Amino acid sequence: MLATDEPAPVVVENPEGRAPLLLLCDHASAFIPAALDHLGLDGAELARHVAWDIGAAEVTRELARRLDARALLSHFSRLVVDPNRWPDDPTLVPQISDGTVVPGNRDLGAEAIEVRMATFYRPYHEAIETEIERRLATGETPAVVSIHSFTPVMRGGERPWQIGVLWQEDARLPVPMIARLRDRGLVVGDNEPYSARAGLGHTLEKHADPRGLPNLLIEVRQDLIDTRHGAAEWAALIAEELAPVLADLAAASEIRTAGAAT
Repeated sequence: MLATDEPAPVVVENPEGRAPLLLLCDHASAFIPAALDHLGLDGAELARHVAWDIGAAEVTRELARRLDARALLSHFSRLVVDPNRWPDDPTLVPQISDGTVVPGNRDLGAEAIEVRMATFYRPYHEAIETEIERRLATGETPAVVSIHSFTPVMRGGERPWQIGVLWQEDARLPVPMIARLRDRGLVVGDNEPYSARAGLGHTLEKHADPRGLPNLLIEVRQDLIDTRHGAAEWAALIAEELAPVLADLAAASEIRTAGAAT
């Protein structure tokens, strides 16, 4: 499906990062391969949040720099196939998203979906799997943080949260992170505007939870990070609050770098 001059489905940011932290960005790009002919959509539709998480890639890259962490970012639109969905989820290849009908996703057969899975979905998840297993093999136990963004309004309803922290059962990262963000006077969603307990945190559920790795999913409201300045400002804020939480986990030996004493 990918032409020889088209980018690989995974981008590695700050590959020399040394922190016991892996950053992920599932919806970093609006890229659609030429073979899919824009999925029948015009440029205005592909610039909307339905195609990608606006601002999330910039926040992830800046976090990687500030926290000295390696990051893995997808390089394909969630409209092609959504890597943050289980393979049997009906929204894996959405036919309609927030009112946008996607002609190129209508009436797809199993073979066509499998091509997208093989080209984009599986390489992304295999890259995460490989990275985590590599670290575990060297004695490193990383925390895993996934970065997303959400719209200020959805289906006519305003969303008051500036930032959301999504999590399931592992409270080690999310609970102190929520407390620190609220102490700054921010409007913080605890499993809002989405809940990780409703199947919307597939990537962490697949890779971090089964290995017992501390993890959380951060959602930032898109109107706060839709400029380079805004993304940098919010990345700085997140890094400032996440760093001491990670330090506390390291002190408790919940996470550790390669070769560190257990």
